[in-house]
Amino acid sequence: MRIHFIAIGGSAMHNLAIALHKKGFEVTGSDDEIFEPSKGRLQQYGLLPAEFGWYPEKLTQEIDAIILGMHARADNPELLRAQEMGLKIYSYPEYLYEQTKDKIRVVIGGSHGKTSITSMIMHVLKTNRVEFDYMVGAKLEGFDTMVSLSHESNIAVFEGDEYLSSPIDRRPKFHLYHPNIALLSGIAWDHINVFPTFENYVDQFRQFVDLIEKDGSLFYFEGDENLQDIAMRIRTDVTAQEYREHSSVVENGVTYLTHGDHKTKLQVFGDHNLQNIAGAKLVCNKLGISDDKFYMAMGSFKGAARRLEILAENDSCTVFYDFAHSPSKLKATTGAVKKQFDDRKLVAVMELHTFSSLKKEFLPHYENCMEAADEAFVYFDPHTIEHKRLEPISAEQVAEAFATEGLQVFTDSDKLFQELRSKSWEQSNLLIMTSGNFSGKNVTEIASEICNHSVQLSNDR
Repeated sequence: MRIHFIAIGGSAMHNLAIALHKKGFEVTGSDDEIFEPSKGRLQQYGLLPAEFGWYPEKLTQEIDAIILGMHARADNPELLRAQEMGLKIYSYPEYLYEQTKDKIRVVIGGSHGKTSITSMIMHVLKTNRVEFDYMVGAKLEGFDTMVSLSHESNIAVFEGDEYLSSPIDRRPKFHLYHPNIALLSGIAWDHINVFPTFENYVDQFRQFVDLIEKDGSLFYFEGDENLQDIAMRIRTDVTAQEYREHSSVVENGVTYLTHGDHKTKLQVFGDHNLQNIAGAKLVCNKLGISDDKFYMAMGSFKGAARRLEILAENDSCTVFYDFAHSPSKLKATTGAVKKQFDDRKLVAVMELHTFSSLKKEFLPHYENCMEAADEAFVYFDPHTIEHKRLEPISAEQVAEAFATEGLQVFTDSDKLFQELRSKSWEQSNLLIMTSGNFSGKNVTEIASEICNHSVQLSNDR
């Protein structure tokens, strides 16, 4: 098979390109710019384009399939040429389905938690030596790529994103997977640039459930009223089962799952993770994993990258890094860290970076979402707003929307991190939340500086 990627440098696209290369396909690709880590990883596998840019003249009838990335535009020269030539064009999720249509497909959807639940299922299956294909939206320990496709496996586990599939396919990605086993973790309005009303957004999940294969299964979190409503209207040939937070205890800052007379020590924490574990367990049971094997595997699960990831720590300070950016995610993540370390001061920092979060009309949804923090900081870059062609917002508008006493708003990331470096961090935790990078800041380096400074101050005393 000869496959050509238009916009090969994307996070998802370059991982799929590597996966197909490993499967034995002949892979080529193009892009007008490619950044790290995509650039280095494509180069490692000999897939980095010799020159950046679009080269429609290089397309031939020998190409079996074109895979089109979201970074490309509808008027992309290579796309237009491929359409003229009548080549078969797939979106990223469409091709994943094409490669797994004869397998048992597990799709994890929801506005939050889908990466973590997918990661948990993958970790349990791998620990128990079960072969499976996968696609997940974060780097996981023990997995070389975020996508894997093989000839041997009969299971595929996909994270089901509700964002659009491609510039010419406006369907949400998770509508294209047609799961045999589906899980929905919850619904909280997101991507308002695509789904202008909450009802419109919820409807995407209704459609997803309608696309479950005959005799399929749906697992869903019982605490979400919208999911309850969707489950009540499910087709009669699909079984629905709800789940709740897994029972647990916290001892000396460590969370243990409780099951029967046994306890399993976890390396993750928080109410959302306990919900995620309960959902992952139902899926794994459905795939033939026993309870004993599930708990044994979960004890070694360390979490996904940028999901309450520990960047640096010492005896009195831990710096966490999380992808949280929507109101519900901010509230849950901030609350989880404070609950787990209630004897430490919590400083929470978040960046408004997504289209939704920077939209003036959406800001009021952030009210009180960081109230669990002892100190709260919010950052946004006016240049990002300009780049996204949104109406300008002010620091005062942001502070008013968050409605959190003492919250400080920064538009200069240098000043923000200068403020953080100046603090005393003894018996304190720092939670950094963003889907961006604070205008190019190396947060790992900053986290190390903060923890090292904390130790130095302690030693000086």
